[in-house]
Formats: sequence, C-alpha cells, structure tokens
Amino acid sequence: MAKFSKSDGDVVVIVGSGAGGGTLGMELAMKGIKTVILEAGGRHGPQDFVNDEWASFGQISWLDKRTTSGDWRVSRDFSGLPAWIVKAVGGSTLHWAGASLRFQPHEWKARTTYGNVKGADLLDWPIDAKEMAPWYARAENHMGTTGTNGIPRLPGNNNYKVFAAGAKKMGYKTFHTGNMSINSQPRDGRGACQQIGFCFQGCKSGAKWSSGYVSIPKGEATGKLECRSNSQVLKIEHDKSGKVNGVVYADKDGKVHKQRARIVCVAGNSIESPRLLLNSESNMFKNGMANSSGQVGRNYMRHMTASTYAIFEKPVYFYRGTTMAGIIQDEARHDTSRGFVGGYELETLALGLPFMAAFLDPGQWGREFSASMEGYDHMAGLWIVGEDMPQASNRVTLHKKIKDQHGMPIPNVNFSDHENDIKMRNHAWKQSIALYESVGATKTIKTPPYPSTHNLGTNRMSAKASDGVVNKYGQTWDIKNLFVSDGSQFTTGAAENPTLTIVALAMRQAEYIAKQMSSKAI
Repeated sequence: MAKFSKSDGDVVVIVGSGAGGGTLGMELAMKGIKTVILEAGGRHGPQDFVNDEWASFGQISWLDKRTTSGDWRVSRDFSGLPAWIVKAVGGSTLHWAGASLRFQPHEWKARTTYGNVKGADLLDWPIDAKEMAPWYARAENHMGTTGTNGIPRLPGNNNYKVFAAGAKKMGYKTFHTGNMSINSQPRDGRGACQQIGFCFQGCKSGAKWSSGYVSIPKGEATGKLECRSNSQVLKIEHDKSGKVNGVVYADKDGKVHKQRARIVCVAGNSIESPRLLLNSESNMFKNGMANSSGQVGRNYMRHMTASTYAIFEKPVYFYRGTTMAGIIQDEARHDTSRGFVGGYELETLALGLPFMAAFLDPGQWGREFSASMEGYDHMAGLWIVGEDMPQASNRVTLHKKIKDQHGMPIPNVNFSDHENDIKMRNHAWKQSIALYESVGATKTIKTPPYPSTHNLGTNRMSAKASDGVVNKYGQTWDIKNLFVSDGSQFTTGAAENPTLTIVALAMRQAEYIAKQMSSKAI
C-alpha cells in the first residue's frame, strides 16, 4: 500500500473519501497519479458493521457539534444535528440506501425550464444530459447499478408489493424495484444481496457499493493511492501567487501535520466543504478561499423530503429485505398544473424499530404514538424526495463563537423551506396517502423531514465566475489547482437521489485533472 511523504509537493490531495472523493482517488490512481485521501473518520468494512441502528450511529456518524437556524422542522427537533452524515472512510456511501438515478434532461436547466421563481436563486448547470450520459454509464457500470448494463433488478419485498399495488390503483405507469447500486447477482468480486434488511447502517454482505470498500481499495491496489484515516483537514494553504500548495490536518491524537500538494480537491460534503474553504481565509483570501463571488456556503439544498407510513389489517413485515425496495417516478415530471415547479420521487422505506420510534413524529407521545408503534409489523412505508429550490439565504456559515476540538469554528446551517417546497410536500403527502388508502390502509401517518437526507449545493457550479464557486469541471474559478469534488458543487438538486451523479462527476473530473496535469496547465 502506498505511503507518500508529507513533503511531496507533487501529489493530489483529496479531502474526504465519500462518493466524490473516494471515486476521484480511485480514478486518479488508475491513471498513475500520486494521490492522498485525507479522511476525518476511521476505517470500517462489512466485517465491522452492526445491524443495530443506535450502535451504528455511534460508530460511523459525524457527531461533532453543529448549530442550526431557520424555520425548518429539523432545526426545532434536532438542533445539533442538521444533517446526518458519516465520518469514516467511504463517507455516507457507508450509510445509504443505494438508489442510483440519473437526472432528467430538463433538470440540468432549471432556470430555463422553471423560469423566474420568486425567492429562488435558480441557475442552469453549465453541463447537460447529453454530456453526462457517457459518464453516467461508466458510473453505473462501476457501481453495479441494477436496471443498467444488463444487471437484473432486485426482487420486490412485501413493502414493495403493497407499494406497487397502490401504484397500479393510482394509475401510475413508471414503477419498479429501483436502479440500486446493490448486487442482485455476484459481481466485481462481491456476492449478491442477501436481503438481510436494516441495511442503512452498513451492508454486512458487501453487496451494496461503497467507495470505502470498493473504489478506494481498487485505487490502493495500483500503488498510487494512500488513504489516511483519522485525518481531519483544518485549513488549505497557498503560496504567494495564490495557488494552493498544501493542507493542514490533525491526526487522531490531535497532532497537527502539513501535507504538501500540487492540487487539492475538496470532497467533504455540503457542510464541511464550505466550512473548510471559509476557514482557509488569509490576507489574500479575506472572505475565505475560492469565495470572490461570495457564493461559498450559499444555496444549501437538502431535497424536499418527508415520509408516509400506513398500517394495514394484516402483517406486512416491511422491514424484511432491502431498506429501499422500489420507486414510483410518475410524479418526478415538471407539471405546473399541480401548483409547483419540478417534481418528486416516491421510494419505499423501512426504518428499524429504534429509529422509527425516534423519527415517526419527533416529540410525539401518548396513546396515538404507542398505537402506531404497536402496528409496526403491519406497516408499509415510503420516502418522498423532490427538487427543493436553491435560496441564497439557505447557507452554511462559520459560528462566531463556538469552536470544535481542533479550535476550528463550527458550522451553522441555516435553512427555511421555499413556498414551492411546501406545496410539493403537501401534494406528495396527499398522493402517498391516497396510494395506501387505495389498497386498504386503516391508518396513515405523515412524517416530517429527518436529519438524514441529501446535502447539496454550497459551492455551486456555474457558467460565470460571478454566479458560483466552480466551473463545469468542479475547478474553482479563483484558484486553478483547487477543485470541489462532492455534492456541494450541485447547481440545483433535481428530484433524484444524488450519489450516481456525484460519482459520474468525479470520474469526469479525474479525466480533466489528468489532462491538465499532463499538459502542465496545473
């Protein structure tokens, strides 16, 4: 396994090892480029995962202090946990459902498609579906996404069967067991899904793709990738010309080190990435690094989400099989006759009993709550995920007073729903309740958004430097050897789960970086 000198100024340093950082590290290493991934958390594989939600929460979650503001429900219910992400090698690809969906063509051009939406800071992506198609295909092949490359879809569990029956009753046309990056048959040296269930918190069989135990080991096998765990980056440094030349990081004992770099790629997610850039201020970059536009930290998106659960007369055992076992895509269209722009997906969901008790309706107690929990084995459930509107005021900033264990200002996450988000959520609740009632639900439960969701935006991609933080390749407008390589570069969120797009963008970015290095442009 490679081990590079901290004084080696020819390496590419990647901050973060999730869908973006882990994939980028693999791709660069396979191109013969010396690469160091610095990951704040530890390293865990399938052998370490536990089918116990609370135990797993303590094992892999990012539990450093954060604060919240804004009128969102999460701020009231989980003020110290605005977003649930993973602090471990593989990032949140250790804790995800596996849904891997391509953006629809119109979603790359939200400003053009939706027009001027009051209160929204919409912008077209500087790339489109045609340009991304080959990269999506590569990502799907690497991740083993079902429903692509001739890979059969997973079988439908009981939760899906109830869901599909309701879809038929509702007249929906496009529904199936999903495009999931979970092996439905042995592939890439890993076995097929064993339908164990309770698999959000790490896939015990290794059938589900993760950059942590799939992509990064492939990169390490080349001898060109070193992944240092328990290495939290505190600041990016630069030379007199403004080019980045290294990063400062703390190890598990709190000892501070500096790793020199030819290129730095930030892939810490939509909260930690802007936090790092803002914390990397200097006399040359007084408002933080790559922030001449003032856009670093702005337009935080988390998707319009909510859940609906239903209780039936007969047992469903919805927790058996994959956690997310099906999708309805009919509502993902753009159709303003529904009263909002953009669309949403309906995806089956089953939480374990501990998390269901915590998140069913936060703060609820008494007979209504206990009656719902008594019906756990008679439940079916789905998650709603839709395109939320970017707003400049929804942003990540550095806290003015509170600092973390390394003396670094903690992030504050400010978020308020846009009117369009609220209208979309209400429509989705109405449709999902109707779906379950159409197949005999005796009770339905509307659940507000969880802290665990998709974190997008804050370092957005733009066609002009004044509108965003990075160009179409994730290269920062201000500093040519500084890149953003995660979901924070999203211009808009679309209605689809973002991991496939993050991986595809990382593959595309790796090719661009390799060409820039080869031509000595960087």
